[in-house]
Amino acid sequence: MRPVARAILVGVAILAALPAQAQTYDPRYPICMQVFSIDGPAIGCGYTSMTQCKASASGRAAECFANPYFAGAGGKPPARARRR
Repeated sequence: MRPVARAILVGVAILAALPAQAQTYDPRYPICMQVFSIDGPAIGCGYTSMTQCKASASGRAAECFANPYFAGAGGKPPARARRR
């Protein structure tokens, strides 16, 4: 095996062995909170309103923000059937 091909193969094996990072933003919720701690910042998206998030963040080193990956309700609600 050529040295270049071997180096590429080793590089791919090392990258495949690295841990994958989990998705930070949950697309089901419109509001996220970032909490700052000694271990570093952590983001959690599980809030349905800004008021709910701010109540949870109160007294903590945290901030609330709109989820940039929120999937939303999916457009307009379905039209109601008309009776004749």
